[in-house]
Amino acid sequence: MESFIEKIQSISHDVLFKYLGAIWNFKVTTIDNNDVTIANIIIAIIIFSIGFRISKRFSKYIVAVLPSAKELNENTKSTVESITFYMLLILFIFTSLSIAQIPLKIFALLGGALAIGFGFGSQNIIKNFISGIILMVEQPIRVGDIIQVEGSEGRIIRIGARSTHIRTYDNIDILVPNSILLENNVINWTLSDNDIRTNVFVGVAYGSNTKKVEKLLVETVTKVPKVLDNRPVVCYFHEFGDNSLNFEVQFWCHMPRPSARKLVESEVRHAINEVFEKEGITISFPQRDLHIDTIKPLEVKIS
Repeated sequence: MESFIEKIQSISHDVLFKYLGAIWNFKVTTIDNNDVTIANIIIAIIIFSIGFRISKRFSKYIVAVLPSAKELNENTKSTVESITFYMLLILFIFTSLSIAQIPLKIFALLGGALAIGFGFGSQNIIKNFISGIILMVEQPIRVGDIIQVEGSEGRIIRIGARSTHIRTYDNIDILVPNSILLENNVINWTLSDNDIRTNVFVGVAYGSNTKKVEKLLVETVTKVPKVLDNRPVVCYFHEFGDNSLNFEVQFWCHMPRPSARKLVESEVRHAINEVFEKEGITISFPQRDLHIDTIKPLEVKIS
């Protein structure tokens, strides 16, 4: 009885291996007298997956062991890493096809409607990939720059093949397609250096001494610690507003991080408010004069 069961099990194992072998060696197509089997395709996928991981790790390793790695800025490191990664990845793609005996003519075979469909589907991907290469070569924006695009402002963390990683003031990560950065107006606050000019508006009550206000604004802003002293502070009597005499004071500050500008502007406003309180200058607010035209005097009751 036991021998009979063992015989059945051996037969079932043989049948299972036979079917697995048939699937493994199943011929998908033949190109240039080369049979493309399931085995070839699986081997190609495995080699590509391993190559992808190797390319990613090796590109990071190359940047780390460069002789002048410590002197390179983040943008140069990112560019070297990306170019190395894609070169290695292309190499592994061709290697996997060669080892798996899949000729390049298979892509021509898969042409026609499939190629057209793939072309339309990958249109944006290819556009963003080419845009990413342009950004890396021309460097209108770089890793570490503080930019403003489509209403979002933050620091560039990484420029990838398809998108650029931006981190905002609120620590929110935004992925912007590379083509948008080339096709739209982008404000780069730190392209040449981290020094930027910003301004603060303040309105004082009508009747204030405008010359005194202008002088106080320049003196006050100049004394704020984070305002750069190697650039002049400029004040303008901006306009006669509906409820105030409006002034604009312009100054320069260092912007090492996205929130730095707002912090300096806040300190400037605090300083202006303190000085105006001491000098008796009123910072205006909306006011309305109400005129009542009646036939007889108004009757007022106090309770």
